[in-house]
Parts: sequence; C-alpha cells; structure tokens
Amino acid sequence: MDVKDIVDNTKRIYMSDSSMETLMDFERVLDEVDLYAFKNWKKGELVQGPIKTAHWIECSFMWPYKAMPDPDGAKRLLGYNVIVEYSKDKLKTPIKIEDYGDFEPGTKKAKLTTNPVWLVKIKMPSELVKDAVEGFIELEGKDIDLSDLDDSYEEDLDDMTAGQTQPGEEELV
Repeated sequence: MDVKDIVDNTKRIYMSDSSMETLMDFERVLDEVDLYAFKNWKKGELVQGPIKTAHWIECSFMWPYKAMPDPDGAKRLLGYNVIVEYSKDKLKTPIKIEDYGDFEPGTKKAKLTTNPVWLVKIKMPSELVKDAVEGFIELEGKDIDLSDLDDSYEEDLDDMTAGQTQPGEEELV
C-alpha cells in the first residue's frame, strides 16, 4: 500500500458528491451501532472506498499496527449481516529529507520507509445503509420511524406519565 493510493482515493471522494454522501451514510451506520465506543475505532483512516455494487457498499480502513481496533467492536456489526475482514499490510511512506542520501539514486524522490499497519475491510449491505438514511431502526423486532420518536420528544410525550404512579408503586409526598 502506498500513500499516493490513499491520497488518490480521498481526492476521488471529494470530487464526487455521490461518493461523499455514500461515505457519510456508511459512517452513520457505524456510529448508530456505537462502534466508536470501542478502543481505537476512532483512529481509523479511510484508505479505499466507498465501492458500491448492487447489494453492498465496501470501505477499507487503516490503523497503525500498535493501535489495532478492538475486535469486539466488529462483532457489533456481524448481527447486521456486515462482513468484516482484518488483515496486516505495510504502508510505504516517504522519509524526511535531510541530505542527498535521503533521495532515491538518480531521482528527486525521497526514499520510502515501510511501516506495518492493520487494514479492516467493512462490507455493508446497501439495504442497511438505506435504512439508516431513511431514519428507521429495528427495536425488539419492530420497525420504529426515528422522526416519530424525535417528534414525541419535541412534544414532551415522554412526560405524559409524569405524576401518575405505576401499579405497585407508592406516590411520594
């Protein structure tokens, strides 16, 4: 893997509104399953994707070798039919130029150093991303429209039972 490939992928995303939207929707799903609560998941960097096919959206992320993302976070995704693959790779980066010996012989390019990294490929069903965008969530086997939930909070419907006692409870005086 080369830094140039990562920069090219980032440039491609910024040049395409649809790629940017897809990436934001993909990230929204990761956020909704509380993936970022697990160790090191916030430190990942996008290196490839989003790649859309008829039924899947795929992104690959990179972490420094010493900061592997917690596999328990990935387990959260498995319940949503998301495919998560971990692999080891090496990232080639240019070294800091301090003298002529830091250049590749006969060129004006810096020598490259190789560092070990973790790659995590996340392949998510398109339907899951679509559901997150539309604002639906499944809770205990029932689909709930998140906009209805937000509206109820705005109308203080969650306080409708205020002042009422539940069976078996005593009212405090």
